[in-house]
Amino acid sequence: MAPAAAGGTDLDAVLVVQALDRVLARLEPEIRRAMVEGRIPSLAISLTDRQGELWSRAFGESNLWARTPATTNTVYLIGSTFKAQSTVALLQQMEQGAFDLDDPVSDHLDGLVIRGEDIERPVTFRHLLTHTSGMPVDFGPHALWGDTAPLSLDSYLGDSLRVDTPPLEGVVYSNMAYSLVGHLVEKFAGVPYKQYIRDNVWGALGMTSTAFNPTPDMVERLAVPYVPDEDSGRNAPTQRLTANVWPAGIVYGTVHDQAAWVRFNLGDGSWGDERLLRGATLDEMHTLQYEQFAGTPMGGGWGYENPGYGLTWWTSTRAGERFFAHSGSVPGYTAFASGNRTRGFGVALLTNGNRAHPHLVRLTRLALELLAAELDESR
Repeated sequence: MAPAAAGGTDLDAVLVVQALDRVLARLEPEIRRAMVEGRIPSLAISLTDRQGELWSRAFGESNLWARTPATTNTVYLIGSTFKAQSTVALLQQMEQGAFDLDDPVSDHLDGLVIRGEDIERPVTFRHLLTHTSGMPVDFGPHALWGDTAPLSLDSYLGDSLRVDTPPLEGVVYSNMAYSLVGHLVEKFAGVPYKQYIRDNVWGALGMTSTAFNPTPDMVERLAVPYVPDEDSGRNAPTQRLTANVWPAGIVYGTVHDQAAWVRFNLGDGSWGDERLLRGATLDEMHTLQYEQFAGTPMGGGWGYENPGYGLTWWTSTRAGERFFAHSGSVPGYTAFASGNRTRGFGVALLTNGNRAHPHLVRLTRLALELLAAELDESR
């Protein structure tokens, strides 16, 4: 993909191209090394700034048996990188006056009960979005082509919604909490959750190849999920999974769409002529919420100074610069999305590799450092 010019003159464009060439000369060999070390069959990557995609490329094979080369239009499961997209939908409802972040969630559940909740220490919306609610991880896997299917969202929450501890006892990553987020979006918006996301998040951002259930043309581009075989050490295909907690990240997409998502988070809440969130609301998503839980590196070892949770996003700082990230992982797929909000550079990565987080974190750090060093010089 041709790089976006950082200025308005031919000289500006030439300098950007030269700087990007220097970035890629360092980055591409590290991508290939990460794929070998992480046993990653294919990887799609996009570099972006606030104006547009700078570069994208795919490596490896999306189907090892058929020897299908991956492309930047290959479809992968994006996993929990979706959680912050769902959070945007919920915060849109907050901006319309449906709730405040520190409201008790139970005041808005209309019949659903959070089992084990202490009314003196209620779960709030802020707790849901920072994994401090006391709700369990949960998953409830189902083979996509198996004999069982996920429960409806209402049935799942009616059967399972609970806390195991009071809020703020610690950070426990909770897919259940984000299934409840899906229910709340649906309740506040008055339309089905999937429809709301399609119309007001993906549609607004032009993410036309992102879906809960891949469209026929997306299926044609779908990467096979692989996990290393313990005996041979080679990659072997694994079951495609869905789950009871599908609103927490059973979502498919391309690296171009993921780059658009990262790019939105580098900005001020607007996209073209449309505003998805107020600038202050988006900034709150990227602000550490609970200082007492900061300091533990996030998935794959990501983080610089004071890593912790904003509203869903992982947040960290380094020398006064603000970073965000989130991973996504379901057996056979690992995704990563990250950016430097201060400098306005971001990275999106999608793979059909299993538990590849440390390798994607390393590539992300390198890419952001190189972009800052080289492209800032050319602007």
